Amino acid sequence: MATESLITDPALVSVLQSAAQARQQSLAILDLLEEYHARNAQEESLEDQLALSKQQKILNAHLAQLRGLNRNAIMGVRSTKQATAEARQEIDSLHLQLQNLYYEQRHLRGEITGCENYEHKYTQLPMIPTEDFLAQHPEHTSSSDHDLTIARIQDELAARQALDEQRKLLQAKKDGLVKETNAKKEELAKLDADIEKWIGGQESVRKTFEAREAKIAEAKEKEAAEREREG
Repeated sequence: MATESLITDPALVSVLQSAAQARQQSLAILDLLEEYHARNAQEESLEDQLALSKQQKILNAHLAQLRGLNRNAIMGVRSTKQATAEARQEIDSLHLQLQNLYYEQRHLRGEITGCENYEHKYTQLPMIPTEDFLAQHPEHTSSSDHDLTIARIQDELAARQALDEQRKLLQAKKDGLVKETNAKKEELAKLDADIEKWIGGQESVRKTFEAREAKIAEAKEKEAAEREREG
């Protein structure tokens, strides 16, 4: 009873019931044979043979039913094993997928953490404070942090582009002044050369004039000396 109470599967219960009926029928046949031996009958009567044949047919019917149930039970066990194996494979596949999802989740969380801790270049830009930007551009007061940051970066870009244009204009102006200065330096250099040349010519005239004056003075001195001797 304890074993039978543990079995609840309908197919197995029917097998046990059929086995119990076959056992009872076998015991009934044994009882019948013992009765024949107890009577010390030399030969079985026709009635006894018919009764024994009937009991054997009933036993054969129970055994046939038991074999059929046993075959069905074996097929059911095979089917159950196959279903269990397929279910186990499916569970293993689902477990593997779950592990892959876990690893992917951990990887994505690592990527998210890396992105959150990444030192973006825009954080190093010397942008104007948010309060000053909103004071200059009140249309962004209700913007989200993302949109506000993009607007501030664009404003910084526009300011830098304007400064770059001013730098280019000043550089062009500087280049023009440098070119003009170099031209004037060349002109002054040429003028200095002309002046040096003119001064050099004046020095030659001066030396010629001084030599002439010296000759005149020498001639006068000679003339005066002669007059003194004559006198």
